[in-house]
Amino acid sequence: MSLRLFAFLLAILPVTAASVPVKPESVGFSEERLSQIHETMQRHIDAKNISGAVTLVARKGRIVHFQAHGVMDIEANRAMTKDTIFRIFSMSKPVAGVAIMMLVEQGKVRLNDPVSKYIPECKGMKVAVAEERPAGTPAADPPRYYMIPSSREITIQDLLTHVSGLGSGPASAAETRKLFDGLASSTLSNLIPKYAAAPLDFQPGSRWSYSALAGFDTLGRVVEVASGMTFDQFLKENLFGPLGMKTTAFHPGDDNWPHVASAYHRADGTLQKVQNPNRLQSKTYFSGAGGLVSTAEDYAQFAMMLAGGGQWNGKRLLSPKTVEWMSSAFVQDTMQGRQPGRAYGLSVQVVTDPIRAGYRMSAGSFGWDGAYGTHFWVDPKEKIVGIMMIQTDNPDRQLDRDFENAVMQAVVE
Repeated sequence: MSLRLFAFLLAILPVTAASVPVKPESVGFSEERLSQIHETMQRHIDAKNISGAVTLVARKGRIVHFQAHGVMDIEANRAMTKDTIFRIFSMSKPVAGVAIMMLVEQGKVRLNDPVSKYIPECKGMKVAVAEERPAGTPAADPPRYYMIPSSREITIQDLLTHVSGLGSGPASAAETRKLFDGLASSTLSNLIPKYAAAPLDFQPGSRWSYSALAGFDTLGRVVEVASGMTFDQFLKENLFGPLGMKTTAFHPGDDNWPHVASAYHRADGTLQKVQNPNRLQSKTYFSGAGGLVSTAEDYAQFAMMLAGGGQWNGKRLLSPKTVEWMSSAFVQDTMQGRQPGRAYGLSVQVVTDPIRAGYRMSAGSFGWDGAYGTHFWVDPKEKIVGIMMIQTDNPDRQLDRDFENAVMQAVVE
């Protein structure tokens, strides 16, 4: 069979599991050029930007690159392995987003539903407005606020797109942060209603501002109320189980902690081990905003499901139209708070103009990142999935761009 015929048949065959890498040329990659991924990771390891990484690339549902680089623990000199477990933090958000979209498809949730339909305490929330600071006020003095009524209730769509104002700025985050003490032993059902006492940072829908924890943890509670299941159980039965994501969970399990990569912070040209990186990993509090742990291969099953229009491994989780909807630009890049060329969909960033965004991928690509450097994207036009797992804070996200470049320069067909 010719290579061209094989590639054609591969493109039209039903999407099936494919954990064993195939010859890159069979899906239009150059194997030689893909070696730049390792060179890129090694360059950042040598510069002490990261301790190590696991990278995975797939096209048309077939894995063409899957490699571990460097070490998972510097002090113990433990090599990174393909099955290393990572705290994916905010890469949990698209998982929570898919859970909501499943319930939307089932007719149990609507995007324009007020959050108070599921969490009554969220009705009648207030908006914090900063008072003018008198001349001569010391810069270190905390701002003062007064409260005004919200112009409307926050909705499910507001939470999915970070335009709710809940936990999205200094006033709201200051109040919600007070609830985080003891979070690991709490539950969504007893903590989330307390968020209603916090003010919103702006009128709903008036700007985009990232809600690091409160918004998507609230969505996790919505899943519980609408489905009648705990959030972790809903994900196990409806997402992780069908996709074969065996390691992804809100807690790695006591026996799996040795397989979790150590977390590091970059400072003064060195990598310093983070002393308390596990604050969101809990057996009772299931943070849809940032609580999941996963492996590169596990998360690839999720990403390839999205790339496959909601189907993977013979299982359909969402319709193609729902994935298209989820990855549409609900929040344009012109809204206050967004960056040029980077719109926002339902739990994922959407690249609307790669040139203006400075991204090396096609328009319409979507994905998200995690606080300790994890990164994924789906390029629907090129049918590419890219996964990069590291465990070092990555504030400038330059490594993300370098990884994307290493992948996309290897596409030759």
